Amino acid sequence: MASKKGNAFDYGLFKRLLNFTKPYKATFIFVAFAAIMLAVVGVIRPQLLQWTIDLAIVPKDSEELIFFISLMLAALIAEVVFQLSFIFFANWLGQEVVRDLRVKLFEHMMNFKKQYFDQSAVGRLVTRAVSDIETIASIFSQGLFMIVSDLLKMTAILIFMFWKSWELTLIVLIVFPIIIYATRLFQRKMKATFEVVRTKVADLNTFVQERITGMKIVQVFNRESVEQETFHQINEEHKQAWIKTVWYNSIYFAFVEMLTSVTIGLIIWYGGLRLISNEVLSLGIIIMFIELAQQLFRPLRQIADKFNSLQMGMVAANRVFEILDTDSSIEDNGKIEAKNLKGNIHFSKVRFGYKTDEEVIKGIDLKINAGETIAIVGATGAGKSTIINLLGRFYEINDGNIFVDNVDLKKYDLNSLRNSIAVVLQDVFLFADTIMNNITLNKEGISEEEVMNAAKEIGVHQFIASLPNGYHYNVKERGAMLSSGQRQLISFLRAYVSQPSILVLDEATSSIDTYSEQLIQKATEKITAGRTSIIIAHRLATIKNADKIVVMEDGRIVETGQHHELIKKTTGSYKKLYEAQFKKESLAENH
Repeated sequence: MASKKGNAFDYGLFKRLLNFTKPYKATFIFVAFAAIMLAVVGVIRPQLLQWTIDLAIVPKDSEELIFFISLMLAALIAEVVFQLSFIFFANWLGQEVVRDLRVKLFEHMMNFKKQYFDQSAVGRLVTRAVSDIETIASIFSQGLFMIVSDLLKMTAILIFMFWKSWELTLIVLIVFPIIIYATRLFQRKMKATFEVVRTKVADLNTFVQERITGMKIVQVFNRESVEQETFHQINEEHKQAWIKTVWYNSIYFAFVEMLTSVTIGLIIWYGGLRLISNEVLSLGIIIMFIELAQQLFRPLRQIADKFNSLQMGMVAANRVFEILDTDSSIEDNGKIEAKNLKGNIHFSKVRFGYKTDEEVIKGIDLKINAGETIAIVGATGAGKSTIINLLGRFYEINDGNIFVDNVDLKKYDLNSLRNSIAVVLQDVFLFADTIMNNITLNKEGISEEEVMNAAKEIGVHQFIASLPNGYHYNVKERGAMLSSGQRQLISFLRAYVSQPSILVLDEATSSIDTYSEQLIQKATEKITAGRTSIIIAHRLATIKNADKIVVMEDGRIVETGQHHELIKKTTGSYKKLYEAQFKKESLAENH
């Protein structure tokens, strides 16, 4: 699908883009009609100029002069009307196509596996969805239709010139092949240069996005000067890429301007000699040909400029279609609606790896009964959090099966399955919006009263009500206006109001204050009651009352049982984990 670097034009890609204009066929046809009329009017004005000189000015006929000036004024008004209509509707069509394409791209990315986002820079994806797609609009507003209009105008002018004087036309065409060759060479150079420009733009966006997001780390570790130097280098590369395009433009337009002047000189020289010799050529025809030559070369210069816009749009379109052609979506062929699930879960010989040659989950078997609360514990990298991703089908397992209520996970409709599972992540993400919208995620059917009642049930209403504007308090980007404990409480409430059949808690109480921890413990007890719950435990003291504790090591389940059972195993993995953490917490308290 990708076009080859340096190719002047990719017709397959262009044809694919044109498919997006089909819903706007009437507008497309009107713009094409306006382009034809502009070509016609472009020929009429020089003809009127010739008649004005030969039939009015040379014979000194004032009445004829007024008549021809009136006709020229009418032609000018018609040209303005068609030009206005052409530019407006060409731009309108471009924006409609861009809107549709951006919606399609965003919907496509929303269905990607988490693995795709793990491997893709956010800044690059933002560049594709925003600036690259906006650049595609120039294909229609400044590229495609403008080029077609100019080509029609040039064709009409050449035909008309041959009809009026084939000798003067041949003089004009002496330099024409040179200009066409220079234009073709210019287009190829610019295509390759624009590839570099778009790459550097993506690099800039990625770098800036990551550094702004991680500004706290940059400042804490005193990395400002280092990051400034790196940014200076990336920015310099971006500047140099643009300067290269300016250099090619400077050479090309100066060269074409010189050839245009040479052509006008040849017309005056040859036409003047013919006129002095009292041959058929008139003064009006000579001046008309000077005007026609300028009109012929002007679109050619503009075509090269507009071809720049077209090629930048094509480069951007190629990048966007690369994402649209990426098949990274979770297979969703399930027909069973996951409603009113009991919550029986069975992992049967499940194997999984984020990379094909590195397994993270190594053939686990795990049964969770409906309404049961189980805790999964283990060292970092043991595979605990991966269970969350597999249960919600954010990643596809490599082997084995996962059953919910004795039905294979893949047989459930994906949306209904995920609606039945609520997850409270360790790293809470809040949008730059109100607390209410962060809780409901704009889901229809959840009223403010229901949210407030749920907040009271799990003990967080008082905290939210104390904020300015209460539930309508804007938490800003990533919830920056709230503490980590407050963000965690909001995530608990978000999970609770969705009324899930299965709840997963990636517990995170190690970095919050005692008061918030007490509220979270209360919230945990409330939202896990009566539903299947999986707790990814980081502090073992919080999961003593779990119905079952699952201990994982290196992607395998090594122990299962209740706290009082596992703690009795002298050489057990759970006992070692518990004692190590208890000793660490005791030392911290003594200090």
